[in-house]
Amino acid sequence: MQTFDAAATRAALPFDALVPALRAAFASPATVVPTRHVHALGQGTSSPGTVLVMPAWNEAFLGIKTINIFPANTARGLPGLHATYVLYDATTGAPLAMMDGDEITARRTAAAAALAASFLARADARRLLVLGSGRVARLLPAAFASVRAIDHVRVWNHRPAGAEALAAQWRAQGVDAQAVADLPAAVRAADIVSCATLATAPLVQGAWLAPGTHLDLVGSFTPQMREADATCFEGARVAIDTEEALAKAGDLLDARAAGALAAGSAPDTLAQLCRGERAGRQNAQERTVFKAVGSALEDLAAATRVWQQAPRG
Repeated sequence: MQTFDAAATRAALPFDALVPALRAAFASPATVVPTRHVHALGQGTSSPGTVLVMPAWNEAFLGIKTINIFPANTARGLPGLHATYVLYDATTGAPLAMMDGDEITARRTAAAAALAASFLARADARRLLVLGSGRVARLLPAAFASVRAIDHVRVWNHRPAGAEALAAQWRAQGVDAQAVADLPAAVRAADIVSCATLATAPLVQGAWLAPGTHLDLVGSFTPQMREADATCFEGARVAIDTEEALAKAGDLLDARAAGALAAGSAPDTLAQLCRGERAGRQNAQERTVFKAVGSALEDLAAATRVWQQAPRG
């Protein structure tokens, strides 16, 4: 069994290749994606966690990701997520590779956000606001730049030092990046607002969003988590990564309870967008929202690319 560390996994997943790989995976009906297994750890303690087990398979490959989420890690200076990915031969069940699940999770999450933006963000979108400073947030400018001409990046974080450090990191990479403290003003000025946090209370309010804005919500993934208030969904074209988001995303549950998202309405899914069954953005003034909770289909598509790009002795 081959082992791919973080560097090897990352090297095989540039966004200009990963985003098209995800698009092809969502357009294909060949992958089986069962509902994830979710287990809560340490509830009622100072360090509660969640364990997700996410399998997916097709005729060639079976993949299983185990991901541990501990939000309190940020206060310890540690990542909030730790994951491993094992790829198997779907015909024999033989293990093929162990991969860095953190890299797969972060890169496929950012790539899914970019894939959605390719359908939902305005063609001339160039001003990006990122909320968060973690592993996924760091990747968002590069991911969005693979589908839109992003040349202006701003970052906000509940810990200002984290935003300052991330902006400095991006500037060192040649990105026009600055940390911001005035979140409402930063949201109003952005073409794309991307939230990659573990927030449990809304950060973005609908009243702050200008016409034509694309709101990207890829951080929260449970009914208890939310990054945007219900008014963000009012009058907006809404898309989701998978149908599972309707039951798992606190943002969507709140919006539906408030009547901002009609109970009978069916948001577009990435599969429908990628297959051409839904059209995406209709005009430059339309507000759009993408809500993702993550899909094992994305993990399998990324892991398959890592395996296929590896040299064979």
